[in-house]
Amino acid sequence: MQHKDIALLAARYADDKKAENIKVIDLQGLSSLCEYIVLATVTSKPHLEAVEDEISTQLKKIGVYKTNRDGADSMIWRVSDYGAFLVHIMTPEAREFYALDKIFSFGKELDYKKPKAAKKPAAKKAAKKTTKPAAKKTAKTTKKTTAKKSVTKTTKKAATKKPAAKKTTKAKKGTK
Repeated sequence: MQHKDIALLAARYADDKKAENIKVIDLQGLSSLCEYIVLATVTSKPHLEAVEDEISTQLKKIGVYKTNRDGADSMIWRVSDYGAFLVHIMTPEAREFYALDKIFSFGKELDYKKPKAAKKPAAKKAAKKTTKPAAKKTAKTTKKTTAKKSVTKTTKKAATKKPAAKKTTKAKKGTK
């Protein structure tokens, strides 16, 4: 996997955890610092920790590890260094104050969202999955319908016998 793809993946993981104003900036050939920067805004310290943990955990699953981390005790800003790219997670106040968007405005912003073409095959697979259980449901429904018919027949027989029994009871009540 290329560095660009991994940086875009990190941005998607931040998005999955409801980070806001996410940007991936391409700095290839423009900066000696790194090739890409991921910026994400969070609403609180717990949100900051959740976004950072999600990115770190998911990237570890594909064998990508942090080389450094800064701001472990900070409630407003964390930076994770993955070598080829940096992930900055900040509160709105920190993002406005440090203005990294402006500092790195010379880079090209990339669209981190999944391409629409990738969603279509997933939708087809989902449709196939729903078709198979629907067939099973039909078989179950047929069994239930057959069972309901036999219960209905039994109930009808019992219902025809009950009025006769009630009449006899009424007749006995009337004689008393």
